[in-house]
Amino acid sequence: MGPLIVDASPSHTLADILSNSLVLRQTTPYLPVASIYALAATSKALHHIVNHAPDVFRYLDLSTVQSAIVPYEPLDSGGISWRAERMDEALTEDEWYSGPLLGIFSKLQRRHVLQNVQTLVLDGLSVPADLVREIIGEDRFNVRILSIRETQHLNERKLLQLLRYAVRPSRPAGTPRVKGIYFFGKREQPPLLVEHAPKKKNSRSSSPKGVMSSQGAQIGAEWNHKSSEALSTALARTTDKWYQCSGRMMPKRLSLEWAETLKACEGIIAFDAVLCRGPRHDPGRAFVSNSDSEGSGLPHPASYLSPAIATVALGPHGCEQCQSCPEDPAVFGQSPASQLPLLSPIPLHSSSLRAAQMPHTLDGSASPPLFVRCEDCLKGRWCERCHKWWDEDCYTVSTIAQRTELQQTEYMENAPLDGAAPSKQSIKVHMGLCVNNCLVGEMMAGAGSNGMWG
Repeated sequence: MGPLIVDASPSHTLADILSNSLVLRQTTPYLPVASIYALAATSKALHHIVNHAPDVFRYLDLSTVQSAIVPYEPLDSGGISWRAERMDEALTEDEWYSGPLLGIFSKLQRRHVLQNVQTLVLDGLSVPADLVREIIGEDRFNVRILSIRETQHLNERKLLQLLRYAVRPSRPAGTPRVKGIYFFGKREQPPLLVEHAPKKKNSRSSSPKGVMSSQGAQIGAEWNHKSSEALSTALARTTDKWYQCSGRMMPKRLSLEWAETLKACEGIIAFDAVLCRGPRHDPGRAFVSNSDSEGSGLPHPASYLSPAIATVALGPHGCEQCQSCPEDPAVFGQSPASQLPLLSPIPLHSSSLRAAQMPHTLDGSASPPLFVRCEDCLKGRWCERCHKWWDEDCYTVSTIAQRTELQQTEYMENAPLDGAAPSKQSIKVHMGLCVNNCLVGEMMAGAGSNGMWG
């Protein structure tokens, strides 16, 4: 064995390493903007890289930048002046709230780096609709993926109008440049905001009382939540919530205008939500004979529904009986992009629609199917606890399922037990719980109490 030869040449500097575009693209998305500029101040070489390399600000997250936050509210009910110094009386409210971000964009434009921004994250900031219009419509922006989740001072009606205008048939060729918008989901919390606050000593009077407030109970609840998430992830083979049995994905019911806007944007702009494709939204399949519901005063279970956004994630296994659904599940790589939602977290190293929609499986296997629906298509078919559900081909929801909860309860209590139709066993879901499993457990838990099942 010969002697060990050691390279005596000078070692590479950090500037040499970051001069490699591949290294730079993989590194900078993890650095806050303040850290990037602090790095640029350390040497002329790094300053040149930060201000001239196109990959440094390809991914720009302004949600944690202090100067992007509006420091105080300008409007009040008492007629007090907006600011101590004089202001232009022609300044509109939207211009005020856009001020911090417009200032940052002006600085980036003067440094000739604004055009390099392809993924822009503005979550939680003051983002009026007029500012969104500039980002989508003005040539100085080159944004492909835009995130405006949980933003403030954003007029949804104006946002809907500008989106419909941006995708109008007469729009200029190559517009809009934005291909994906995160709006409906929750933003990712920075690591520092998730840390627990230090506990105060001798604070018996301020601590909440009760069994569930004890440290043991809280730890147990946290472990139960983690165990549930781990099980859901293992069953779906992915950490993406849209592909798990996550249930309701949005805290509030979305307006019809949003569904119509997503329909108008199909194939042009994708969102972190998709339209429900249940058969009741298809005019060719929903209008059927309603002779069996005549005299009941209730709509036919298969009557037509207007376009609606799918708000319930049902998991990767489909209908409890046939393991599929009439509309066929969406599959990444096979289905149109309009049937697939943008997934969180936002991709750091690519600004393509494909990267934002690609589910990541734990074992590297093929992407799981996507089963999602609106709540109207799941009425009487979906267990809100275990997330089992039955499609239209496997379970015809009777008019019983469309009654109010009180009417359903009275029917269940008075229904015959001797098997005569319709029997209790003919109903699969009652008051949001599957009859065979979750409803039985609920009844047992309430046995002996003074509640409904007492």
